[in-house]
Amino acid sequence: MITAENILLVGSILIFTSILISKTGYRFGIPTLLLFLLVGMAFGSDGLGIQFNSASDAQFIGMMALSIILFSGGMDTRYADIKPVLKQGILLSTVGVLVTTLLTGLFIFFLSHYTHANIELTLMVSLLLAATMSSTDSASVFSLLRSQRMNLKYNLRPMLELESGSNDPMAYMLTIVLIQVIGSGSNFDVTVILKDLFIQFLFGGVIGYAFGKFAVWLVNKIELSNSALYPILLLSLVFITFTLTDLVKGNGYLAVYIAGMIVGNARLAYRKETNTFMNGLTWLFQIIMFLTLGLLVNPHEMLDISVTALLIGVFMILIARPVSVFLCLLPFKGITNKARVFISWVGLRGAVPIIFATYPVIAQIPGSNQLFNIVFFITLLSLTIQGMTISKMARWLKLDLPEEKEGNEFGVELPEEIDTHLDDITLTEDMLSTGNRLADMNIPKGTLVMLIKRGNEFIIPNGQIELHAGDKLLVMSEKK
Repeated sequence: MITAENILLVGSILIFTSILISKTGYRFGIPTLLLFLLVGMAFGSDGLGIQFNSASDAQFIGMMALSIILFSGGMDTRYADIKPVLKQGILLSTVGVLVTTLLTGLFIFFLSHYTHANIELTLMVSLLLAATMSSTDSASVFSLLRSQRMNLKYNLRPMLELESGSNDPMAYMLTIVLIQVIGSGSNFDVTVILKDLFIQFLFGGVIGYAFGKFAVWLVNKIELSNSALYPILLLSLVFITFTLTDLVKGNGYLAVYIAGMIVGNARLAYRKETNTFMNGLTWLFQIIMFLTLGLLVNPHEMLDISVTALLIGVFMILIARPVSVFLCLLPFKGITNKARVFISWVGLRGAVPIIFATYPVIAQIPGSNQLFNIVFFITLLSLTIQGMTISKMARWLKLDLPEEKEGNEFGVELPEEIDTHLDDITLTEDMLSTGNRLADMNIPKGTLVMLIKRGNEFIIPNGQIELHAGDKLLVMSEKK
């Protein structure tokens, strides 16, 4: 029976199971988000029998989740990191998406009309199928690069995150326009598409920037009774930004990503509370989104299109994505061929293509259920093949760097308003050669030792305390 209690129970079991399985999967290098999809499929109609077939509900959940994921990803994007790769990222997220759509659409049309593939699609529907899969998935890219703490040469990580965070608008626009063309039976008008794209990007950019600035001003100026309310206030502004942008025909996904970048690069009150809240919420909605999409699919229906979907997926991985990447990066001589190969390999498909594939279903495009199953199969293929080998590919191409240390071992943070930074230092015998007390050490002016950690013991320092090799000092110093 469907009751509120049963929905709460089953939903909690799904989330609980997903988290436990993800812990095991991480050890074997299996992408966490792939496991969430598989859990959803295991509990779905072909598994334990949960019946969920509402594409509109899945689309709504995906819209909320992507708003949070893109805003959170924008908050973690630093201007200084993306400035050197801004042109490359923008080209990949616009021209790259368009080239991928055209190449993949033509290949799908070829399979449909000139081979024995069990699909019969017109050119417009072939392009629509390609458009839904043309962007790299922000949730998958952010999750994989950050969960594996991957540090890469040539500013590749910020370039990939910038591309994945900003290329959804182009794929979304192409999907919507092609649905309109197919639904109305009108001709493919390039000028109309360019006009719509311009409006989408213009309003998305302007509203995202304006609301980002407003959010920073409001959070810093308003005085609330409880610090826990600040991130909730910010979350409400995220959804307002998305919906208002969508109402004026702009692109809400672009708007929330830009708003996140504005907020993330400004001085913000209660940043620690906000980051903790947004990180937790991002993970929760990623789990819910992938579980929902896993429940939505009927795995047995993918068997009929598996060979065709495999051919399309392999074509995208080995031809369409590399061609679009090499073409977009052609003007940039400083990017090595190894870097271009790696960027091509990180063309991950994930939740975004599946969510975009629900639009033809809701619009009742002929054969839309078959399109949805093809997109889902290719997403599984991409997360399995590419998602499980990203770190290995980086090492094979010799593009990986030593992992950067984040924070300090003491877990202490200072408010942004204090113009200082914290470091931790591990003492060696050489450091203690002039004496084993703080008073004997040559500590630079403007530096303060705040805490000493010896094993599991924390010691409040004074000038006369004896220090040992292996002690860790928490040091506060002025920013230069």
